[in-house]
Amino acid sequence: MSAVFERPSPWLRLRLVFAGFDGPLVLAIGLLAGLGLLIMYSAGYDHGTRFVDHGRNMLIALAVLFVVAQVPPQKLQQLAVPLYITGVFLLLAVEVFGITRKGATRWLDIGPMVIQPSEILKIAVPLMLAWWFQKREGQLRVSDFVVGAALLVVPVALIIKQPDLGTALLVLFSGIYVIFFAGLSWKLVIPVLAIGSLGILALVLSADAICQPDVRWPLLREYQQTRVCTLMDPTKDPLGKGFHILQGMIAIGSGGLSGKGFMQGTQTHLEFIPERTTDFIFAAFSEEFGLAGVLLLLASFTFLIFRGLMIAAEAPTLFTRLLAGAVTLNFFTYAFVNMGMVSGILPVVGVPLPFVSYGGTAMVTLGLGLGILMSVARSRRLMQS
Repeated sequence: MSAVFERPSPWLRLRLVFAGFDGPLVLAIGLLAGLGLLIMYSAGYDHGTRFVDHGRNMLIALAVLFVVAQVPPQKLQQLAVPLYITGVFLLLAVEVFGITRKGATRWLDIGPMVIQPSEILKIAVPLMLAWWFQKREGQLRVSDFVVGAALLVVPVALIIKQPDLGTALLVLFSGIYVIFFAGLSWKLVIPVLAIGSLGILALVLSADAICQPDVRWPLLREYQQTRVCTLMDPTKDPLGKGFHILQGMIAIGSGGLSGKGFMQGTQTHLEFIPERTTDFIFAAFSEEFGLAGVLLLLASFTFLIFRGLMIAAEAPTLFTRLLAGAVTLNFFTYAFVNMGMVSGILPVVGVPLPFVSYGGTAMVTLGLGLGILMSVARSRRLMQS
């Protein structure tokens, strides 16, 4: 008597591949991807092949998301140490063999392609720290947080040295989120926040004195000092250092409540907004879609972040909770820093707006982060089924 096995239908096989995908997260991704394509077409339709390239990059990011979502969190945990070591090794290689462009040594030629190793650390650092605190679960001591801080400081210091302050801040915050979620005491957090707030207040009050041409600040490079001083008063050099901030603020303000209309932005298409398809695309969006469009964009990011935090809260292990929480808040950091610098409340740094800004490497990193988040959500759903 022979057993008869039915081959599963293509539809059933497809359902198995997508089994456990988180519906609300997919909805949030779809909404932001749609807005990103709309904004890029409006801002970049007359900017060469930017729109087509942006669509291609988004498809690549979605493919990365899909592949990473198939990887169980246990496998991701096994990749933490080798990925972190590889990333730090490549950063050290940049110091010796790196390619210098526009005064910064951030790239490495590995033969068939040129890579920016600091991008790897945006994922490798939270992975490594989540692995470390998972390993110390149930026996955490102050020394464990010191080790975690050291694991974070090494890559951040190497990235700052390149110099690349924007990426260094993103890596720094991705690690800080893990350390905080691991149980860092508020007794240590509040003093740091208080000192930082006092430092910002002192900086604002003494801006006229410390931003004189003959004054040099310790620890910061000259161009970094210039960015901070320009933020304090961009009108001092409206056609030079302050041009980016002033034009961004003009574009945002001119949008009003409902905007000038799709593809009707004068500041955008008359080339007053610099980097209108990359770092300053939020200004172009605000001009054409106004406050109503900005509120929709903010609501979409808020939906994504809250859904990600819910996935983190429901994750089954400490590793997945820490990793999902850090990856989710990374999106908040990206959006907050980008919108803040374009609006004139933060210094100008090279931080893209997720789903919206043009950039291949940043889009792939975005897909990788979302894939990790989907993997955590999927693993929990498959365990319950």
